[in-house]
Parts: sequence; C-alpha cells; structure tokens
Amino acid sequence: MKSPTLRRVAIAALLLAPALTACGFNEQTDKVYQPAVGVNDRSGTIDILNALIVSGTDGSGTFAGTLVNKDQTQGDTLEGVTGTGLTAARKSVDVPAAGAANLAETGAITLKGTSIVPGHWVTLTFAFSSGQSTTVKVPVVEAGGDYAHVQLPSSSTPSSSPSSAE
Repeated sequence: MKSPTLRRVAIAALLLAPALTACGFNEQTDKVYQPAVGVNDRSGTIDILNALIVSGTDGSGTFAGTLVNKDQTQGDTLEGVTGTGLTAARKSVDVPAAGAANLAETGAITLKGTSIVPGHWVTLTFAFSSGQSTTVKVPVVEAGGDYAHVQLPSSSTPSSSPSSAE
C-alpha cells in the first residue's frame, strides 16, 4: 500500500503537468506557422499566400500561390505582376468577394527573366484593380515533387515588356 504522502505527490504531479508543459513559454504553438516553401503577405485586403515561382528551366517560371479576398462584399482583380528585369504574361485574375484564386492550378501568371533560377529569390509587385499594390520577395523552386503539377510557361515570350518596379 502506498503512503498518503506519495499519493499526494502523484496527484499533484498529474494536476500540474498540463499547466507546466503547455502554456506560457512562447513556444511555436503560440504563433502562426506555415509548413510550406512559399511566403505569405497579409498586409492588404487581398492576402497573398504560399507565394513562390515554379521553374522548369532557368529564366522562366509560373507564379504559384493563392490570392484570398478578405472583403466580404467586393470582388477584386489582379491586374498585373511586375519585377525588375522580368516580363510577365498579361492575364488578369478575378478574386471573388470572400473567395480565393489558386494560381498554381491555373498557371495564369508566367514570368521570364534571368533572376528566375531555382534557389534564388525574386521581388514581385502585385497590382489590383482596387488600387492595392503589394510587394513580396518570393522563392524560386524546381518543378518537381510537390510542384510537378504546376503548369509551366511555354517557350513563347510573354506579352508584356520588362518592368523596372521592385
């Protein structure tokens, strides 16, 4: 038979264990965590989530990310993407009110430029019809593994001219 003191210590340990192990130590569970390669920008009405460029060949790639509209009543449109020394295909992308547009599935934004090399980072500026302009530094990844399904640019040249905005 266990002594009353040992029993009290065991009960106290069971009661205190959750309080001592789960709270108040500023652990990762207290912060937003993104287990992904891309970057997030939540500074405007349109969030740019898991933003990255998937490249099959050095010098070209497809923007893969999700645009999320936090406005519950007004839709918005991505009018263009620019970056220093880059050319981007001119395709507008509608982002419905309280909705999202997954650009990895559509291949809507293709880019060309010498800075598009897997392992590098590229600064892109996104311009929306609402007037929002968001600049994000995104990684360039190889078109394989998790990104094998992303549509890559064809060998033709995008229709817009190089941009100097960064």
